[in-house]
Amino acid sequence: MSDDIPKPTDYFHGRGAQVNTPNRFLKQSYSNEFPEMIDEEMLKEERTQYVEVFPKTIVNKVESPDIPGTYSMNPYQGCEHGCLYCYARITHEYWGYSSGLDFERKILVKKNAPELLEKAFQKKNWQPSPIMLSGNTDCYQPIEKKLEITRKILEVCLKYRHPVSMITKNALILRDVDIISELAKMNLVHVMITITSLNEELRQKMEPRTVTYKNRFKVVNYLANAGIPVGIMNAPVIPGLNSHEIPEVIKTASENGAQVAGYTIVRLNGSIADVFKDWLHKNFPDRADKVWNQIKSCHGGQVNDSRFGVRGSGEGKVAESIRNLFKMSVKRYLKSKSKFEFNVQAFNTYRQEIFLKAKTGGQLSFFD
Repeated sequence: MSDDIPKPTDYFHGRGAQVNTPNRFLKQSYSNEFPEMIDEEMLKEERTQYVEVFPKTIVNKVESPDIPGTYSMNPYQGCEHGCLYCYARITHEYWGYSSGLDFERKILVKKNAPELLEKAFQKKNWQPSPIMLSGNTDCYQPIEKKLEITRKILEVCLKYRHPVSMITKNALILRDVDIISELAKMNLVHVMITITSLNEELRQKMEPRTVTYKNRFKVVNYLANAGIPVGIMNAPVIPGLNSHEIPEVIKTASENGAQVAGYTIVRLNGSIADVFKDWLHKNFPDRADKVWNQIKSCHGGQVNDSRFGVRGSGEGKVAESIRNLFKMSVKRYLKSKSKFEFNVQAFNTYRQEIFLKAKTGGQLSFFD
């Protein structure tokens, strides 16, 4: 039996990553060489932990030319969804954690995010531009059901009539349809639902704590029927695993009311490559090498390419075939869908209204 095939005792069911890779910023790290000798206190590390942090700012200016003129904000760092491929895993190393198991079981929580967002909006020099929820980790991961940080952020956006884009793979977004619908009436919101595959067995291995694909399409359908602009992200496309499913994913999305679709090819930056390779050999030992080599062929012989403009779409014959398949599918199933444009003037109109009210009422405006 190959060493790459996991035994029942060494596979973390319900988690994406199966290893805790070393943190490049730490000189020392712990290693469990004898797991049979771990006591009960150490076993608590397997449970999801929530750590409150207190940032001074919450909105980040996106400098990437791939997404120009946009802000992003993340109410959570780390993500319990456990998506194996997530490019954001590597950011956990800046907090002293691993991009492996730590990323999905040590979640940093920013409860003051709504307050910080409102302070940002109240600055006189603030220029409205769509804020992306979230640019890093899912704003509707499980703990959001209890903390409602994302909901409070949306309430701030509605209050100030500020545009916001959202991307998630959790049906919890339907809880906030009341607020999102009001934003939609003013062209202030656009939602993307991530659909990686139609294969539920693959989802359970690759995205263990996410909602089923069937329910994600139900979310798309519900949002569309509620008059909320919605599309899907077919991402990441992994050659040899889910790349053949692109046409059916786009077709099903269109049937459920999706207006647009996007895609990215998987790229494995930093230690994520080790996390992914370990998972790949444990779950697909029969084709692990083939998938790995096809990923490399999309990024010039490496599994990661950070260059703007090509990092998401890749290069080479495999990447080109994926791109052509995606374009053909969109042309066939989404060609008549309307395009969406954010209303970036509503914020300035609201600001002017508040200024005039304050001036005529003899009060100071909260826009300092």
